[in-house]
Amino acid sequence: MSDDLTWALVLGAALIDSINPCAIGVILFLSSALLRVSSRKALLRLGVTYIITVYIVYMLSGLGLIWFQHVLISKGFAEITGVLVGAFVIILGLIEIKDFFWYGKGISLEIAPRYKEQLTQMAQRFSFFGIIVIGGFVAIVELPCTGGPYLAITAILAKSFDAQAFIYLCVYNFIFILPLLGILLLIYFGASTLKMKEWRIEKRKWMNLASGLLMIALGSLLIAYYRLGWYL
Repeated sequence: MSDDLTWALVLGAALIDSINPCAIGVILFLSSALLRVSSRKALLRLGVTYIITVYIVYMLSGLGLIWFQHVLISKGFAEITGVLVGAFVIILGLIEIKDFFWYGKGISLEIAPRYKEQLTQMAQRFSFFGIIVIGGFVAIVELPCTGGPYLAITAILAKSFDAQAFIYLCVYNFIFILPLLGILLLIYFGASTLKMKEWRIEKRKWMNLASGLLMIALGSLLIAYYRLGWYL
């Protein structure tokens, strides 16, 4: 696959994934909770700590996924790996599109209610270390919600586990956290968390639709790339 196409896929997937309602919902929740128990200065410091933690955990998860898939590919399982990952990503995309039409019914990729309860309990004890724990916890439990495009991109990058793949991953995750940082800054400078939550709920189904269509496209590309030997 050419560098230009790979960059286009990485940037496009990261942009769509960055407006994921799960990730936006969590940063709004945390910001709202922080404002109730601390100053705006503390909000900014702890919020940035949370976002950096999410970035690091996502980077480590991505590197692990690339390494694991690269090992399978190097052992001769390239086609089956690509097809299975592609099919799985397509299924995740269909679930996201289902939420566009029938939100809250059947299987969903949102954070499970039990994890939301745990997050609420953890959020009651804010500290620098606590925020790091929350960031790591959220990044892990959020993967089913945000991980579809990420899984597809890591499968593409797994063809060559090298420095260039690492750069792609760094850029992807930087784009992913940009809206979180933007929301944090807006709240720090006085934006209403309530209005932003209302905006998220209003636009949520369109975010689900965009994410679903992206995942179906990426999954189909993976199958074509590995199954049909499509090199561009």
